[in-house]
Amino acid sequence: MSGGKVWSLVLAAGEGTRFSSLTTTAGGVSVPKQFCSLRGGASLLEETLARGGSVTSRLRVLAVVAERHRRWWEGPLWSLPPENVIVQPDNKGTAVGLLLPLLHIVARDPRATVLVLPSDHFVHDESGLARILERATRLAGEDRRHVYLLGLAPADADPELGYIVPGTHKGTGVAPVQRFVEKPSVGAARALIAEGAMLNMFIIVASARALLRLYAARDPELVAHMAQVVERDRLATQDAAAAHQLYPRMPTLDFSRHVLEGQEPWLRVLTVPDCGWSDLGTPRRVAETLARIGARHSSDAAGAAYVNLAEQHTRQQRNVHTQVRA
Repeated sequence: MSGGKVWSLVLAAGEGTRFSSLTTTAGGVSVPKQFCSLRGGASLLEETLARGGSVTSRLRVLAVVAERHRRWWEGPLWSLPPENVIVQPDNKGTAVGLLLPLLHIVARDPRATVLVLPSDHFVHDESGLARILERATRLAGEDRRHVYLLGLAPADADPELGYIVPGTHKGTGVAPVQRFVEKPSVGAARALIAEGAMLNMFIIVASARALLRLYAARDPELVAHMAQVVERDRLATQDAAAAHQLYPRMPTLDFSRHVLEGQEPWLRVLTVPDCGWSDLGTPRRVAETLARIGARHSSDAAGAAYVNLAEQHTRQQRNVHTQVRA
């Protein structure tokens, strides 16, 4: 593979406000989804860290987290090098949440290939997805210009998800991207599926420079400001004073809407075979996922399972944190 090393970037700073009804404990504490467990074991964040580690060394796995969530992420992230934990003072959306750690990676490895993984997804067939991630990192390592998105054939018309409309391909499973459609109506989603659209999994693989090129085309001033923050504070990621000064002045930006849309010539979509993926974005999708893995499957049971596991996992994290600090 040409270029630098493969790095995995785990996005774990989300608030999960849409999901708070399922992840609020009996004590009234709303636990962000990524710190909860669906099956009573590892949290979604811990599963994502393992997913990122399937394509690279643990030393090259980064996580971006929110300062206000410290009590939940300090336990799961104890094994990462301190400089690999990038703490945001505030949540400014996925575009900013990706850019800050991306610049940290570029400062350490300018020719890096980067795998971006949301931490609030569930995958039933991890080995199947790992094979696709290996292929995607190889493609991005060889093709330094394009950004590769992972797309999944929809099981049904879901109006709560985003869709990628691919161009023609030559049977390789890789296609150019024609356009994005975010959260269409059910009727529009059905029409998109008939057109060959795939679900946007928001799993991204590209050279770090290709990703930065997309940002620079949209907001070069934002990139310049953030690069200055990283230059001053990348050796003190836990208390980044410059980031605290900059964040209040920054807009909240969505990566798909504000960075990807309109830059389709630089994008490719890689088809992912069914791997039991879900973004667990609604109680219905949680119930469907629980049914697939043989757990309780009513919406009420899904909510109860998540709340119980949120409480259980909070206790586990507290115990781990105590052991690490002892």
